[in-house]
Amino acid sequence: VATLDRGDVVGILIYVTRNISGGPMVDRKVMFIDSMGVDEHYRGQGIGRELFAFVRNICEEQEYDGLELQVNAKNIAAKRMFPYASLVSYSNFEDAYRAVENGEADTVVLPIENSFAGDVGTVMDLLFSGSLYVNQVVDIGIEHNLIACDGASLDTVRRVVSHEQALAQCAEYIKARGYEQIAYPNTAMAAKYVKELNDPAVAAVASEETASIYGLKTLARKIHTSKTNTTRFAAFSRAQHQLGRTVGKMNQSFILVFTVRNEAGALAKTLDIIGAHGFNMRNLRSRPMKELMWSYYFFVEAEGNIDSQDGRDMLRELSATCDKLKLAGVFYSK
Repeated sequence: VATLDRGDVVGILIYVTRNISGGPMVDRKVMFIDSMGVDEHYRGQGIGRELFAFVRNICEEQEYDGLELQVNAKNIAAKRMFPYASLVSYSNFEDAYRAVENGEADTVVLPIENSFAGDVGTVMDLLFSGSLYVNQVVDIGIEHNLIACDGASLDTVRRVVSHEQALAQCAEYIKARGYEQIAYPNTAMAAKYVKELNDPAVAAVASEETASIYGLKTLARKIHTSKTNTTRFAAFSRAQHQLGRTVGKMNQSFILVFTVRNEAGALAKTLDIIGAHGFNMRNLRSRPMKELMWSYYFFVEAEGNIDSQDGRDMLRELSATCDKLKLAGVFYSK
């Protein structure tokens, strides 16, 4: 399996060498989990030497030594969803997402929202414009520490490097101490940079496990502003998850992304349709459409069985009122 590493993120290219029950090694076959709703075209295909070389080259290009893949919430999320997958890193969200779209990977696990910093804009835009579907969602508690080289102290630090999401989640602490903030592609790379620079004036925001791997010391623990700091991760794959129709309505959730006509009451009418069919909206937000100035798309997460008669009727009515409508995810509620 290949994975992605960026801030609070993980992407998964699945190169699995044992079956789903943790049994004996098999001959380099991809073993797809049925609940992921994987496209039949990719199910059970062997990947052999070509993908193995591809995965190895990614590791070399991104300068990952393997240890970095064991740390941080992104890997915890991926392992919780897919416990028998091994992980290989990508350097950014979009590259990992496109790897799944192109059939090079089975699933990508990305952060979609943090309880303090809000939604992850790049991933939300991919959710709207891309072709993948959300099939699992998991919440992971996040802890950020200030780590630095030997000889550093809170008084010697002048600059802090980390992923932009980690910096945002710790902004109150960093600003209070007057540190300069510098964004880095991910927390592990920031820690590696601090280790190699060996400058007491530069620290990183990362996990305690990352500090241990790079031989850095922890100057301050749990510096994130919110003490209930949690990030939601979603697993994206090419095929939409088909949940059982017999499961109760409140045990399932779905995600819709859509645009509405530029006319009075258009959004209200759309929301009324969702409510009229008995679906409880848990989340409603808007994002700007980059290609159209002052135009927006909308994201709705709701509880209920979208594969019911109410769900099908709702989608049919929404299709008549929305300029663009996408059922972007179906998953079991936790």
